[in-house]
Amino acid sequence: MTTRQPRLEIEYCTQCRWLMRAGWTAQELLTTFSTELGEVALIPGTGGVFDVRVEGEIVWSRKEQDGFPDLAVLKQLVRDRIAPDRDLGHVDRRLSR
Repeated sequence: MTTRQPRLEIEYCTQCRWLMRAGWTAQELLTTFSTELGEVALIPGTGGVFDVRVEGEIVWSRKEQDGFPDLAVLKQLVRDRIAPDRDLGHVDRRLSR
C-alpha cells in the first residue's frame, strides 16, 4: 500500500505577470522535495495573489505576509508540513543564526 504524497499549489497573479516567479518557486520546491511531493500545481489568479498551499492549507500568502517569501523560509514552512523530520542542511543552518 502506498500513501498519497501531498499536493502543493502556487496561485499567482496573471495581471501582475508573476508566472515566472511561480514557476521558479515551483522548480525550487520540486528540486528540494523531489520524493516528498506528489505534485505541484500552478494556478492562475488575479488581484495580486501569490499564495502557496499544501493540501489546501495556506503556508504563505503575499497579502497576509506583506510580500514574497524568502525561499529558505518557504522551504522550511513546506518541510514542516510534509516532512518535519527532514534536515534541510544549509537552509536550516543559515536561518538559525
